[in-house]
Amino acid sequence: MANFKIPIGPQHPALKEPESFTITLNGETIIEMDMRLGYNHRGIEKACEERSYIQAMYLVERVCGICSHSHSTCFIQAVEEIAGLAIPARAQYIRTIIAELERIHSHLLWLGVAGHEIGFDTLLMYSWRDREVVMDTLAALTGNRVNYGINTIGGVRRDISKEHLAGLLKTMDILEERTKYYIEVASEEITLIQRLSGVGFISHEDTVMLGAVGPTARASGVDRDIRRDDPYLAYKDIEFQVITDTHNDVYGRTLVRVGELMQCYSMIRQLVAKIPEGPVTVKAPRKIPAGEAFSRYEAPRGEDVHYVKANGTDKAERVKIRAPTLANLQSVARMMENNRLADVPIIIAAIDPCFSCTDRMIRINDTAGRRKETISWQALRTHSLEWYRKQGVDFKDLNAKMRQRMKA
Repeated sequence: MANFKIPIGPQHPALKEPESFTITLNGETIIEMDMRLGYNHRGIEKACEERSYIQAMYLVERVCGICSHSHSTCFIQAVEEIAGLAIPARAQYIRTIIAELERIHSHLLWLGVAGHEIGFDTLLMYSWRDREVVMDTLAALTGNRVNYGINTIGGVRRDISKEHLAGLLKTMDILEERTKYYIEVASEEITLIQRLSGVGFISHEDTVMLGAVGPTARASGVDRDIRRDDPYLAYKDIEFQVITDTHNDVYGRTLVRVGELMQCYSMIRQLVAKIPEGPVTVKAPRKIPAGEAFSRYEAPRGEDVHYVKANGTDKAERVKIRAPTLANLQSVARMMENNRLADVPIIIAAIDPCFSCTDRMIRINDTAGRRKETISWQALRTHSLEWYRKQGVDFKDLNAKMRQRMKA
């Protein structure tokens, strides 16, 4: 039987963000997969270099809606290290509480998406109902449900009252009880176990070689977590277990995430019990002295990395972001091999991808190795219209027809 290729994306019902995958099949069996980035690039790194550190912090927070606190914290940790700022202990605890609430939010969201991808929409409804509880809690603590904006250079911008801390403990009790049900489903629901077991398999050796991070790596027996291995914020003051699994497949990635949810509840209880009194911020200079720093952070999807270079002004000279999805994408191609076409959506979803925070522009050199001339926005638009016209799609005709319909 001859091999043939099927394109999935960049616009496709199975993808929540535009990305392009080309699947090579032999019958229904996947032989290999090729992916192409670049459909969602927003130029955030370059934009940070044209804004003050405070402005860049809020911009970086919008790299990803689900991991907004992860990116802003990772960024300002680098800035604070360059500036030599000692963050108050209470601010560190508040940042850690928000970090673990964000992890709960992310894992519950992923659990619902995973259920949806395999036709288990009841799990989607249940887990997203509980996700609303977390988002309401984050709104009560920070003022926002998505981009929390709790961070500022030198600490946090608002304190957490005793009443909010007491309410947070009650929320943990509710969520823990409901998560026990998810663990029961993952452990005993035969349909779910059989659908996910063996799907997206990747060995421990390949996981290490391809540099996977987070739950994707820990589900293949890689015992690695930045919170424990290179502690930051208040993680050095609390006890927790790094959840690993050796199923090496999508089922293992499910078990890791529901296991991490239980750890999050325990960690937040410890943080509430140990949170010290005192200020929540220190004064930070407008201009950051020259220097550079490399910051690591265990985001819900895995290790997030930010590099910041300062030149003594109020703007960064260089900002570089390596989101966890970029680290995990290499392993997806290996996970696809010898699986079925129908497994593609859940295998991609199993790494909890965020293509918006992963995308990069590709620079093309000519045959002599010289960089191509930079193209302007207008030239790019003209090129795009001409390309589509050659494919038989003339947007001028489409726009004219649309105006006629609106008049009618």
